Amino acid sequence: MAHAKTSYVCLSCRASYKQPYDRTRQRACPRCAEPLIHAGSAFAPPRRRDAAAWRALTVLLNAGVGFHKSCCGGPGYRPRTLREVRERMTYAQRSGEPIALALVRRDVG
Repeated sequence: MAHAKTSYVCLSCRASYKQPYDRTRQRACPRCAEPLIHAGSAFAPPRRRDAAAWRALTVLLNAGVGFHKSCCGGPGYRPRTLREVRERMTYAQRSGEPIALALVRRDVG
């Protein structure tokens, strides 16, 4: 039986690639040869020309937030705009909550 595929992302090229998951193998972007970041099997990439969405995605992936399926469906809430990211970063700073946890909070008010 074939292994399920998962998404790997190149932030500099704004590209996503579905490949079989292998923890031991480091993947490189076919366009620029930079290392790809494992985003998860529930990842849906923004359009390449949506620069704000890619900046928000960059913050999420660099904070260690992935897009993995849970037992009941998708990955849960993920901010899609820079405004949502800024609100959660401010909340994390004020509350002392880890950034990765604050970024996946639906409500920060």
